[in-house]
Amino acid sequence: MSASEGGVELCGLVARLNQRLDSHIRRVADTLGITAPQAIALRELSDPMKLTELAERMSCEASNAGYVIDRMEKQGLVERHPHPSDRRAKILALTSSGETCRANVLDALSQEAPIDSLSGEEQHALLDLLRKATS
Repeated sequence: MSASEGGVELCGLVARLNQRLDSHIRRVADTLGITAPQAIALRELSDPMKLTELAERMSCEASNAGYVIDRMEKQGLVERHPHPSDRRAKILALTSSGETCRANVLDALSQEAPIDSLSGEEQHALLDLLRKATS
């Protein structure tokens, strides 16, 4: 197999894994009564952050992330606080309900995940390789 053939196969495999991960997130979100974008936002809101940072982590435009956060704020999952050094920006932080919901999302995402067929060592190797490929 040539390097270009391997690259094509790799891209296809990564795309299929991404589809399986998206399906998994949608199933988890449906089970928990939230939307898939909300599940992704909860997964990524590990610490308080600006909306632009969350949007980058969610791989979407800030306006789309803003729509998700608006809904989550109405549900009492997220609060917006003034940024300490940028008066134009807000910091997003999970409420206690949001922390509980995030824990439920993370727990559910770890159940029957698409990468469960990999051993712990293989998962760590994949993580290292993906970090290297995306840096």
